[in-house]
Parts: sequence; C-alpha cells; structure tokens
Amino acid sequence: MPILLSIAGRSRDLGGFSVARVLPAPERRALGPFVFFDEMGPADFPPGAGIDVRPHPHIGLATITWLFAGALGHRDSLGTVIDIHPGAVNWMTAGRGIVHSERTPAKQRAAGHHMHGIQAWVALPVSHAECDPAFDHYPAEAMPRLAADGIEAVLIAGSLWGLSSPVRFPHPIVYAELRMAAGARLALPAAWGERGVYLVAGEGRLDGEALTRGALAVAGEGDAELVADAPLHAMLLGGAPLPEPRHIEWNFVSHDPARIAQAVTDWREGRFDPVPGETEFIPY
Repeated sequence: MPILLSIAGRSRDLGGFSVARVLPAPERRALGPFVFFDEMGPADFPPGAGIDVRPHPHIGLATITWLFAGALGHRDSLGTVIDIHPGAVNWMTAGRGIVHSERTPAKQRAAGHHMHGIQAWVALPVSHAECDPAFDHYPAEAMPRLAADGIEAVLIAGSLWGLSSPVRFPHPIVYAELRMAAGARLALPAAWGERGVYLVAGEGRLDGEALTRGALAVAGEGDAELVADAPLHAMLLGGAPLPEPRHIEWNFVSHDPARIAQAVTDWREGRFDPVPGETEFIPY
C-alpha cells in the first residue's frame, strides 16, 4: 500500500539551535505511542558555544535523546548526572513528574563540536501515567544490533527481527536506527502496528514511493517494504496506537486535560522537585 502520509519537519529555533519538528503535526498528532519527534541539527558549535536548556518539567511520558554525533549533559530531579553520547540509550520516564536540564558538556563546549540527533517523547499508557519517575542508562554495547543483507540496525526499543531491547516500556513500541546499503530491502510487517520511516540521509522508497529527506513517511495498512536506492540512514518508529488521544501542553502529556492543568499549577507554585546543582528554570 502506498505511503499514507508524509510529514515534513517544521523548523523551530531553540535559542540559536535549530530543530526540525515532525510530531506532533496538524495532520498527525501521534504514531503508535510517539507524540513528539524532533531532529536536532546537524549543527556546528564554535568553541565556547553550546546548548543550554534550563530545568523544565514533564509528566505522563518517557523521553529518549538519540545522538548521531556530539554529546549532551543531562541532570534531573532524581539526582542523575550523565553525559549522553552516540549509541547509548538514556531513557527518562517522567510518570507523575520529573524535572531535567540539558546542556552541552564542558569538554565539548570548550573545544567546539558537531551536534546531530533525534529527541522523541513516547506517551505512557494510562495504567503507568502516574508511575514513579525513573532514569535508565544503557551503554551502546548493550543495545541489540542487526547486521545482514546490507542492513545495519540498532534496536532502541521494542522487539524486532528476533531481538529485544533492554529498554522497559509498558506498551508495544517500534524504535530503531537504520543504515542500509544501496539495493537493500527491509520488510515492515503490519504486525508491528503503526510504522513510520524518518529519512535522515540518502535515498529510498517505502512501498514504491520515494522518501523525502527530513520527512516522516507513514506506512499504510498491511505489510510494507523499505528499499534503499542509495546508502540510506533513517529512523524506524511506531508501535501500537494508544486507545485514548493524548493532549500536549508545553512539556506535559496526558489523556486528561485536568491533569495537565494541575501540572501547570504545580510548576508555577514550585511543587516539582528541583534539579540538584541547578539554580535556573524555565517559567511556564
């Protein structure tokens, strides 16, 4: 079946750093449990420059920053302090509430650096939306990999190709980074649920239709096939849709607008836990 929808990223300036926002989009609010998907960069920072996202809160979701290049320092209200590097998974579960900051580490800031990656949010199912916040780190060598028939893939979350990611997520999910040689073919079975391919670089076709760089191609119903016409770099994402629509207000995600309103009030009145070592914050 042809591509159901192609969603181009819309440029957003985060204070000197450009991202391409793909989800949510007016024509598609979610894909499987994915409710937010940004491509960060690619960008080159001169010495002394970097990213400084001050502490801000989340509820009702899990976040994953997947880097192709560069590094990002993470601090959160659980006391986690870690630098995110390419290939490693740092999975932050907000649940009932977490606060975190994202800043360029001192080493990269001093030297200047190249930055490129994807930031995604996945909505927690209602049964887990108010769970305790958590942060889980998985080094690059712990992530399952597929290498066969011109395909190299890293499985970030879910179970595919007979592999299972160590990432714990209480809902069927598909998330992987793909690199394919020219002529390689990859089946995307309907059994995986909703499926999308975001083209980072290269050329390819999904069910015979050409992919567009910087756009998310959503597969139609039924089995699909991804073909690389030239060396291809892409993200595969999706999974089972959530039964309840999700509302997004600022950094908050919930099926219940009243819960989001409560989170806004809690942030304004200082009821979220602070991030140790941070004195700044982003006002609502």
